[in-house]
Amino acid sequence: MKNVTVTMDDSVADWARMEAARRNTSVSRLVGEMLSEKMRHDDTYERAMREALEFRSWGRSSGPCLTQEQMHDRSQPRD
Repeated sequence: MKNVTVTMDDSVADWARMEAARRNTSVSRLVGEMLSEKMRHDDTYERAMREALEFRSWGRSSGPCLTQEQMHDRSQPRD
């Protein structure tokens, strides 16, 4: 584990002390847990975004796209 120095506004430090006391932990541990959660959230988001973009690319064709009129034309049979 690494020790770091964090600079914050007095009001933020007051909130952190009260929140840490409420959770029965130290400010250092509280900040470390919050940063770990943020890191996991960001990693999960990035992974989901990559997967979504990969999924979007499935089934792409090199042919021309349909126009809006063609997409909504119900008189033409669909395959």
